[in-house]
Amino acid sequence: MSESSTSSLERMLGVLDLFDDTHLMRTAEDIAAALDVSLPTSYRYVRLLLQAGLLQRVEDSHYALGPRIILLDHYIRRADPVLRVGLPVLRELVDATGFDCVLTGVFGLQVLDTYREMGSSPASLAYGRGRPRPLFLGAAPKVLLASFGSTQLKKVFESRHKELVRCGLPAEWSEFRRYYAAIRKAGHYVSRGELEQQLAAVAAPILKPDGGAWAAISLVFDTSRLAIVDLEKMVHLITEAATRIGGRLA
Repeated sequence: MSESSTSSLERMLGVLDLFDDTHLMRTAEDIAAALDVSLPTSYRYVRLLLQAGLLQRVEDSHYALGPRIILLDHYIRRADPVLRVGLPVLRELVDATGFDCVLTGVFGLQVLDTYREMGSSPASLAYGRGRPRPLFLGAAPKVLLASFGSTQLKKVFESRHKELVRCGLPAEWSEFRRYYAAIRKAGHYVSRGELEQQLAAVAAPILKPDGGAWAAISLVFDTSRLAIVDLEKMVHLITEAATRIGGRLA
């Protein structure tokens, strides 16, 4: 494939990245402007993505993500090694605590929940499978970032500095690194209303042999329960579960 063909393919696939919570539909004109391509080129991208089922026409000249993505998500779930190995462990945690258990991964710099096993009184979560979560708030993102190597974490610090400061994290690199080193050493993190005021979570990383993380596993519950739950036992349960899943994956 020629360099120009590769570049064109990358731009066409970039159309899919233009859809988010604030842009559920797009026109060919929107796409042309966002990708800085001509209108005929934008229409060609739309036509090819329609044929592939990755886009669908929803009204007039507006387009949305297509049904093939639903099919692909089905295959992603079935192929997910963490979910295949970890699902029985998640169910054990839910049975033992009655709380929701959530798997979360980091993809590039996007944090996404990939699975949720409901507890006896399911929490009302603003974020679910596929909806990007804030990178610096909540228990799961904290333990995932804590698994990053120093070079990788430094890149996050530099590229998202304004955001991390808004989230109350240290503005100096040395303090930022020390903050996440403490989480890494603890092997878990407890959040109290960080992401959603009414919710608390206890999370631990599912570690790879190289020290990185496959994913994070969390128990999520109402903050009102903090006064009565045995938090030390919760930490033990979540870290032991993460260790078991990591061992099976290794």
